[in-house]
Amino acid sequence: MLRNVAAVLLDGVNPFELGVVCEVFGVDRSDDGLPAYDFAVASAEGRTLRSNTGFTLQVEHGPERLETADLIAVPAGSRYESRDFPPELLDALRRGVDRGARVLSVCSGVFVLAAAGLLDGRRAAAHWRHAQALTRRYPHLSVEPDVLYVDEDPVITSAGTAAGIDACLHLVRKEQGPEVANRIARRMVVPPHRDGGQAQYIERPLPQSGGDTVSEVLVWMERHLDEEVTVEQLAARAHMSPRTFARRFRQETGTTPYRWILRQRVLLAQRLLEATDETVDAIAGRTGFGDAAALRHHFVRTVGTTPHAYRRTFRGPEAA
Repeated sequence: MLRNVAAVLLDGVNPFELGVVCEVFGVDRSDDGLPAYDFAVASAEGRTLRSNTGFTLQVEHGPERLETADLIAVPAGSRYESRDFPPELLDALRRGVDRGARVLSVCSGVFVLAAAGLLDGRRAAAHWRHAQALTRRYPHLSVEPDVLYVDEDPVITSAGTAAGIDACLHLVRKEQGPEVANRIARRMVVPPHRDGGQAQYIERPLPQSGGDTVSEVLVWMERHLDEEVTVEQLAARAHMSPRTFARRFRQETGTTPYRWILRQRVLLAQRLLEATDETVDAIAGRTGFGDAAALRHHFVRTVGTTPHAYRRTFRGPEAA
């Protein structure tokens, strides 16, 4: 049962990500007939910590508070991708999982779980900005940078701030049912449910080329997303054979020409849905998908929602 929750902090903790955990589990809503959690904040680095925005926090509990928690939450913090973590914290996390507790990370808190070895053999969500650093530091992990959260019970990992809310509410829904989760979400004025597999709303810049071979072709491709092109045509622009071009393209972008241009088309569609009143059919034409059905198919596969629902999310129901 989910009754006892502890958020464990390190120096440089992000206040907002800490606030996510406190808001879901630390607010007493028993007057509304909702469960009240035995919630506490614990420090792994002394009773006085400094947040990443400069103010200090006085924390009552130390790592011993984790020993009785049903859920141990690890919020994000500054430089988590490059720093070392206290061995006693990593031991406490491992003991928690061994005795049946759950652990949940928000954003860069995933680095703490990785350091404890809790992600070995498990999939993990990560904020898209931290995914490469996580993979470099722990190359054996299965990192999923395009989802909101991953539930690999008893380990739950989430991406950015809002995805942390989604992961916390997912756990409440799993343990205490949809009615409880929905009522907490209503109090927080947030969506009651976003599936973990939904893609993060991210703006990916043009990939930085590691050499001087395909960068000009990438620029040309981005400017001609509405055109149908083949690998042979792109290779001719780069003055290479198709086989050499495909190999260099993957080396410099990490993907194939088809997947790259498909992703750029979806990104352009996202921008047009956010910023214009163009119809989905018109956007499909401008982005190279041809018709609304093809755009909808690829948009759902990439973003995890329909073009109409995406537009409503960013511009309100009247825009759909």
